[in-house]
Amino acid sequence: MTVIVIGLSAVVIAIRDGEAVVLTVRPHDAQTHAASVLAGLPFGPFDPDGHRTFELALRAFVAEQTRFELGYVEQLYTFGDKGRDAPLADVGAGGARVISVGYLGLTPQAVQALAPDTVWQPLTRFFPWEDWRQGRPSVIDDSIAPALRRWAVADERLARVRLLFAQDGAPWNEERVLDRYELLYEAGLAPEAGRDRERARGREGVEPAALSPALGEPMLSDHRRILATGLGRLRGKLKYRPVAFELTPPEFTLSQLQRTVEAVAGVALHKQNFRRGLERTDLVEGLGRIHAETGGRPAELFRFRRELVRAGPAPGLALPLLREV
Repeated sequence: MTVIVIGLSAVVIAIRDGEAVVLTVRPHDAQTHAASVLAGLPFGPFDPDGHRTFELALRAFVAEQTRFELGYVEQLYTFGDKGRDAPLADVGAGGARVISVGYLGLTPQAVQALAPDTVWQPLTRFFPWEDWRQGRPSVIDDSIAPALRRWAVADERLARVRLLFAQDGAPWNEERVLDRYELLYEAGLAPEAGRDRERARGREGVEPAALSPALGEPMLSDHRRILATGLGRLRGKLKYRPVAFELTPPEFTLSQLQRTVEAVAGVALHKQNFRRGLERTDLVEGLGRIHAETGGRPAELFRFRRELVRAGPAPGLALPLLREV
């Protein structure tokens, strides 16, 4: 009889030095006590006897593993594909089948007082093709698209390549992070794919090394899939919920806010049109104080009108692109 274990994984995103970063851990082997060579997301088992709710369990083990206290949290998705089991299946669970529940957490500060083998990593380390702020990433046309075209013999596959990686004049859709990663996984280009297929056949898969910087750094288990799900969800929510302000300090300039949104969305925004759209939402309020931004003119400080959220659903932000992507 197969044992079912419920695992909880946390995608915790912050902004550091203008870059979107994610909280990662390198868990230790129970026997050798050596840290994993691959980064993973904070994760742990749900104890139905000891934990009252999934979220309380998540907050407890993230704090224990990383010394970081979660703030904003929402449930993402439930993952249960065979062959992509979480590490809990191999650590003290006797080969159990793991059902993983992913959560998205946001924080305005990537604090440095963390546990050993815990570090904030740039999202571009895992998804280098997702950053279009300086224009179309060269890794797409130099490495990814040619490899996908060699694999995508059928018309249906070619159509997916064109659509997801903006080929042959197709527009870039920044929200489809998971679809792009899944296509690379299906094509066998994601480093995790070979390992997982071996495990699905009942054989021990070899931990992958990064095949190429273009394909991104692999992660433990299905954690890069969970991370892709979290980033895609966050990019979508920017447009219809004021989640961007969960990533900003209590006081910020409009330029800081724009850079935060750009870092998450992975696209450059038109400054004037972004501010016009922001004015229409009534989400921010000027504080009448000036902040001397590094390398620029002094700018007024603003705050997020959080009382709007308490009063009911509040809008998100328009993302007017600086250039066509």
